[in-house]
Amino acid sequence: MTRLLKPSELDGLIGHEVGVSPWVEVTQAMIDTFADVTVDDQFIHTDPARAAGTDFGGTIAHGFLTLSLFSHFYAEAVPALEGAAMGLNYGFDSVRFLTPVRSGKRVRARFTLSGVKARGEGRVQMTWAVTVEIEGEDRPALVADWLVLGVLAA
Repeated sequence: MTRLLKPSELDGLIGHEVGVSPWVEVTQAMIDTFADVTVDDQFIHTDPARAAGTDFGGTIAHGFLTLSLFSHFYAEAVPALEGAAMGLNYGFDSVRFLTPVRSGKRVRARFTLSGVKARGEGRVQMTWAVTVEIEGEDRPALVADWLVLGVLAA
């Protein structure tokens, strides 16, 4: 991204959508790798034949896999904070998994700035209302209130 968010303009962006990420395909290979890393190999994620017999009709991504894409989505969709030395994942106020992401589907995230708070000298906490959409689906995969701490360079 070439545009930068100025710390002084953040308050004026509260309530506004700031960015939408490009689509990302959630492949079975991605799901299998996530299962290996997290040691969560429940069949609905890793066994296409067995998962085909469930209400899902096939394998689905782990909810936490979809959530773990936030940093990627953010980097692709939200302009960097001007003067920031780094940004830190500060946690979540809420996360709700609404619709399973089936293997092979594409997802993207929408970021709306919902709050800004000074956290001491050179730090600003931003609260992002994030919606992860599934291409071709009416309901989102998940919604979350995500806290990101911007640390400004000295």
